[in-house]
Amino acid sequence: MARSTGSWDESDVRIRPNKRGTRPRTKDRPAYEDAELGRIVTVDRGRYTAVVDEDTLGERVVVAARARELRRTPVVAGDFVALVGDVSGEPDSLARLVRVEERRTLLRRSADDTDPVERVVVANADQLVIVVAAANPEPRTGFIDRALVAAYDAGISPLLCVTKADLKDPAELLSNYEHLDLPVIVSRTAAVDASGVDTLSDEGLSARLDTEAVAELRSYLDRKVTVTLGHSGVGKSTMVNALTGAQRATGGVNAVTGRGRHTSSSALALKVLDAPAGTWIIDTPGIRSFGLAHVDPDRILSAFPDLEPGTADCARGCKHDAAAIDCGLDAYVADGGAGDAGVARLASLRRLLGAEERPEAKELGTV
Repeated sequence: MARSTGSWDESDVRIRPNKRGTRPRTKDRPAYEDAELGRIVTVDRGRYTAVVDEDTLGERVVVAARARELRRTPVVAGDFVALVGDVSGEPDSLARLVRVEERRTLLRRSADDTDPVERVVVANADQLVIVVAAANPEPRTGFIDRALVAAYDAGISPLLCVTKADLKDPAELLSNYEHLDLPVIVSRTAAVDASGVDTLSDEGLSARLDTEAVAELRSYLDRKVTVTLGHSGVGKSTMVNALTGAQRATGGVNAVTGRGRHTSSSALALKVLDAPAGTWIIDTPGIRSFGLAHVDPDRILSAFPDLEPGTADCARGCKHDAAAIDCGLDAYVADGGAGDAGVARLASLRRLLGAEERPEAKELGTV
């Protein structure tokens, strides 16, 4: 005879086993105290290449896959990571990347000033070399200013490198930055048979990298991690090849569009030749845009130290943008406080401050 429903108790309830196993879930993760520490040198299609036991007899290159719990954590060139599993570096071996160590610096950008996604460019860099060409492709002060803002915001020291100076005198470009404490390296070599590092494009319009300029840049690199940044076709990879002995692909400039051809698809960290331990240079892919959605507008002004003194006469709460009334920067520039380039510098600052809507919430991704 069937039981009445009123006589059921907890012992009558059947518990179905968990399809994924009976082990209770926990948020506690292993500490991985015995993990090997490695420096990420490049990332390619879900595989992370790291150098382990750097600058020792046991130095080796290890390829790793990211652990599931890190699937939303960006891992980029320059990161120090914890690796477990097969860290032998033998052919076809694969380790597991289980932790990203705390970063000293983080260079970021967004696709534009309204893009909510922050793209991580590199981690733990000490210096940023902003590479532009005096011509072919034409330099853009807006790009340089944006890169300077990102560098200062990240706590990274910037340098400016101008290539192809034999095609056009860069004096007008450099006048915009003469009041800044910004090291400038200019590469000039006009003669085709002169000594230098070849960076000729298919159209023969590019210049050659002056060996003196390469040597000057080399003097800034010892015991530092340096990242290069610039548009395609300006000579970044050529300079990296000269400093490291690598064979990074180099490309010229499209004669129709005036833009460089992309030859590097991912950032790559390389050791500098004949340099002390800890001397690395990171070559990055050429970029089309450099957004600053991640930078608070109040911090953008700090990248314009030649204009900053002019804000002393601003009313409290002045935003210094094009809509500001009685902004002290107008009188400061008009009186020559920022030099001959003051008008152009103020216009550049206001273009950055006047970006239409900046996103309130930001997501983090990789470049």
